[in-house]
Amino acid sequence: MSANLAYPLTMPHQPVLPAKRHFAKTLRREPTDAEDKLWHELRGRKLDRIKFRRQVPIGRFIADFVCAEAMLIIEIDGSQHADSSSDRERDNELKLRGFRILRFWNDEVLRELDSVCDTIIAYVRDASLQPWR
Repeated sequence: MSANLAYPLTMPHQPVLPAKRHFAKTLRREPTDAEDKLWHELRGRKLDRIKFRRQVPIGRFIADFVCAEAMLIIEIDGSQHADSSSDRERDNELKLRGFRILRFWNDEVLRELDSVCDTIIAYVRDASLQPWR
């Protein structure tokens, strides 16, 4: 992996409640079409040799995809997330933990996958980039 990243290589382990762990496993078994399509590109370091995990419990939340090395969370959202106050609260808490949160609409992933992947690579490789939403 790139030695010029200013992030730790792993996230510190935090205990996860059994109910949260079970819910994360359920989400992994039942992904949305957009999550499934993106995971196909991210899994096994296929995307520029970057390590991602999916449906990762972090505090009270479960992040869709996490690159621990870059402290970057990728969220794939449907229309129910448009201008969501709960998403803003969630983002604020995750940012306090040191994460950047990059959000894509389901439609973006399904129709513009190459562009989504290029954006993800740019954010992983450049810690100074800050998400726009």
